[in-house]
Amino acid sequence: MIKLVIKFILLALIIVGLYGLFRPLPEGTNVTGEVFRVPTSSVTFYSDVSYVDGQGNRQSEQEIFDKIFEMIEGAKHYILLDFFLYNDFLGTATTSYRKLSQELTDLLVNKKETHPEIKIVFITDSINEIYGGYESSQIKEIRKAGVDVIITDLRKLRDSNPLYSAWWRTFFQWFGNNNREGIVGNPFDSRGQKLSIRTYLSLLNFKANHRKVVMVDAQVGGETKLSVLVTSANPHDGSSAHTNTALKVDDFLWKDVLKSEREVANFSGVPFLEPDSDFLDSIVDIEGNVSVQLITEKKIQEKVVESIDGLSQGDTLDMAMFYLSDRKVIRALKKADKRGAVIRILLDPNKDAFGRKKNGVPNRSVARELLKNSEGNTKIRWCNTLGEQCHSKLLLIKTEEGYTTIQGSANLTRRNIGNYNLETNIILESDELVEGVRNAYTYFNTVWENEPGHTYSLEYASYKDESLLKVFLYHFMERVGTSSF
Repeated sequence: MIKLVIKFILLALIIVGLYGLFRPLPEGTNVTGEVFRVPTSSVTFYSDVSYVDGQGNRQSEQEIFDKIFEMIEGAKHYILLDFFLYNDFLGTATTSYRKLSQELTDLLVNKKETHPEIKIVFITDSINEIYGGYESSQIKEIRKAGVDVIITDLRKLRDSNPLYSAWWRTFFQWFGNNNREGIVGNPFDSRGQKLSIRTYLSLLNFKANHRKVVMVDAQVGGETKLSVLVTSANPHDGSSAHTNTALKVDDFLWKDVLKSEREVANFSGVPFLEPDSDFLDSIVDIEGNVSVQLITEKKIQEKVVESIDGLSQGDTLDMAMFYLSDRKVIRALKKADKRGAVIRILLDPNKDAFGRKKNGVPNRSVARELLKNSEGNTKIRWCNTLGEQCHSKLLLIKTEEGYTTIQGSANLTRRNIGNYNLETNIILESDELVEGVRNAYTYFNTVWENEPGHTYSLEYASYKDESLLKVFLYHFMERVGTSSF
């Protein structure tokens, strides 16, 4: 009898695990949007950079959230935000560079007070309520002010960690959760409220709405627009000194952003607050000669691999990436190197995480593999981090046909671009080096080459790691999903 019960449990776990791994995606995810042609003036690049000065101190120069706050302040009709991290958690760190979460909270509360008729939608991830085990003061405050807050229903997403999630779905999810103080330490803020065991059980699913999207109404050149900004940055205190990038598009792209974010609300079971139809009728979009397109989830992987596969002798690829581990992308990079493409990759050394030290996985193992298999066409440097992270997710590609820029929320990992996380990126294509793309190249070249008194990056040898154990860990974690990258 006991053997029969064990067999039944194992069969149930296999069925639940396979369903979680391959379940149908929520409608409106894994999307390739329409290709829109916009003016060169419609596209703007922004960046946050950190560097070590001549005295060995970290310095930061930021513009992304300054721009986001400016966009929100100027809005009069509609604001749509989708951010993964929106909290003041610091991990084991004791201070933050900037209190971004409260800055954004105060701005939104003030916006509703001064413009009570404005519609504000804030979509976010349940990590900010620590999966039901914590009450977020920021979310509570903006809700009270009248902001429509939507917590993404992560249960509707596929399971990136099926070996664990099968057990959780079968045995543990039925217990629910609450935000009363628990008995175990808080991994997101060592000084914060203790959490329940149920919270930890939810956390280990490693699931996320990882998007970072802003859409607001704006007056541009005397015309009414819905401007979209897609970034790698979060309004999160612990992340406030990170290096990040962003692209803003003022024409057409809002149409697909609105569709995409509406679907998140729909599968989360929450009504979506739409812009007024009269306001939408007043929007004036202008056509131009730059192509922009929204891509989400695994469509990002497909476009990245397609773009790398299109590289030939003398073409160039510059990549700034927080996590690089997806096997299809890595195989494409190695083949492009063999064809003679010139590849520069700027990576985070994966050593810092909010006051905690990391072991360098996956980036150091991936860097080792790429250089070991290179014909001399691939160069790798490390961001010179000093507690913060090199958090950009940017690709700059130049071929005989022109320039392709891919920018957004997605790390190049199985979890980020394998139809597990929710992710949003922008593709920008142009025949010529338009200003927005030129500024992105300036950012990359500055960090790659350094300046007197500004050490942004270090040579490969600084974090070279030949550990075969870490190579094994990387491959196992990437394929099975038992990690946070």
